[in-house]
Amino acid sequence: MEVFKHERIYRIQDLEVTERPRERLAQFGPAALSDAELLAILLRVGVQGENAVQVGQRLLSKFGGLMGLHRASFEEMRQERGLGQAKAAQLKAAIEIGNRLAQRKLAEEDRPAFNSPKDVAALVEYEMMALDQEQLRLLLLDTRNRLEKMVTLYIGSLNSSSVRVGELFKEAIRRNAAALILVHNHPSGDPSPSPEDIALTRAAVQAGKLLDVDVLDHIVIGHGKYVSLKERGLGF
Repeated sequence: MEVFKHERIYRIQDLEVTERPRERLAQFGPAALSDAELLAILLRVGVQGENAVQVGQRLLSKFGGLMGLHRASFEEMRQERGLGQAKAAQLKAAIEIGNRLAQRKLAEEDRPAFNSPKDVAALVEYEMMALDQEQLRLLLLDTRNRLEKMVTLYIGSLNSSSVRVGELFKEAIRRNAAALILVHNHPSGDPSPSPEDIALTRAAVQAGKLLDVDVLDHIVIGHGKYVSLKERGLGF
């Protein structure tokens, strides 16, 4: 009796035409493709034992999805089986294009207004969640909560003793800003505010009242999520 064995498909060209990522993109559009299929189009070819889609699936599993690939360094990606320097560069370039498109869309708006923490996250989350160091940024706003300027004030571990509260308001006063929003990231991915975050917020709110500059919020960016200290009543 003849025994038929299922053979794994290691080459994209061996898939049915209707299952190939490029053909599916052409027919249904990029939104119809899975994350692994989109990566496969960038990778073009797989490696021995894996087609490009399978390599994409492995990368997503290894790094924790697209956000993990966004956070991964070029060197980490370059060392993965099936990538190397050229393909790692292709993936990093594609991710940066996405970042610039997101920033450009916001830049094309005439000084976007911030009416909720979600509006702030839409501006900075994509970039800041990938940072491997903490950054403290200030969004300086006018009387209608429209953005006047975004300033990166500190890079490194943040706490109430290392951040000079006066520095938070120096640029705001120079530009005659009516209000400001503090934003910083947690490289660990967990946006839960630390006691230091709360202490810094409290000090900033108190100083803002003296200087007639409203501190509207302090937002902590994690990996794909954020926390508003104002919404939680921490420091306000």
